[in-house]
Amino acid sequence: MKLLFDENLSRRLVERLAASFPGSTHVDDLRLRGRPDSEVRKAAADQAALLVTKDSDFLELSLLHGAPPKVVWLRVGNAGTEAIAELLLRNKSRLELFAANDSEALLELSGETSGSGSS
Repeated sequence: MKLLFDENLSRRLVERLAASFPGSTHVDDLRLRGRPDSEVRKAAADQAALLVTKDSDFLELSLLHGAPPKVVWLRVGNAGTEAIAELLLRNKSRLELFAANDSEALLELSGETSGSGSS
């Protein structure tokens, strides 16, 4: 299961989560930083990747258009990179079930915003 991290998340997540989510990328890797949300959605769909974001615009687009791509909306405030990585790792089985379920387009994950980690 591949993830595509939106520009509001650190590029370091790709390397940090490579063992658990091989083939994952960041919008910077695809030269999509600052590009319209529609292009980011298309890239995620083309890669069959879950689009991971903190941007509520993708929540709205997911509700309006459905999948693909499937969107993982992180409600973590200003949580650092390590806290976000741990949240995704703790929820790996939930992410796998979400990815496999054709009737779901949006998964909301929330977690503690306190603790260590940097953006």
